[in-house]
Amino acid sequence: MFRHPQTTPKGVETDDAIRVQLSVNGEPLDLDLPPWTSLLDLLRHRLALTGTKKGCDHGQCGACTVLVDGRRINSCLKLAVSLDGAEVTTIEGMAGEGGALHPLQDAFVRHDGFQCGYCTPGQICSAQGLLNEGHAQSREEIKELMSGNICRCGAYPNILDAIEDVLNDRVSEPRMPE
Repeated sequence: MFRHPQTTPKGVETDDAIRVQLSVNGEPLDLDLPPWTSLLDLLRHRLALTGTKKGCDHGQCGACTVLVDGRRINSCLKLAVSLDGAEVTTIEGMAGEGGALHPLQDAFVRHDGFQCGYCTPGQICSAQGLLNEGHAQSREEIKELMSGNICRCGAYPNILDAIEDVLNDRVSEPRMPE
């Protein structure tokens, strides 16, 4: 995995770094991090995993959603040093063997669950977290439990179709516009 060199803001002593061991997309990492580094900044700037997006940087849009130990979180709000021993999964880590699409990725493609694509990584990670939680049993519950992920293009009906399809473990034809 490509890594950017360690960068330290001007005036910060390297003694301020905290040792963190975590796994990202199945790869164990041993990192020395400034204590203020968000998980989002670690992923994007230090590990060059740019699928996770920075939207609002306030935990309100869901573009930065990743999985930590199988649970969805807003990576912009989580300090990386608090994740010692954790398993982090980003959109880059969801593909199967040989780059085969994950069932959610495949469903998003089949149902056209994206337009510009900016929110798609967060939507897919959040959907996987939702499936892991096991709380959603209906379209209305999916809609409610995905409400923390904003799609500015308005692809919500197709996003719901994709998630519902995977939830029901069935293949259906893409929904035609009404």
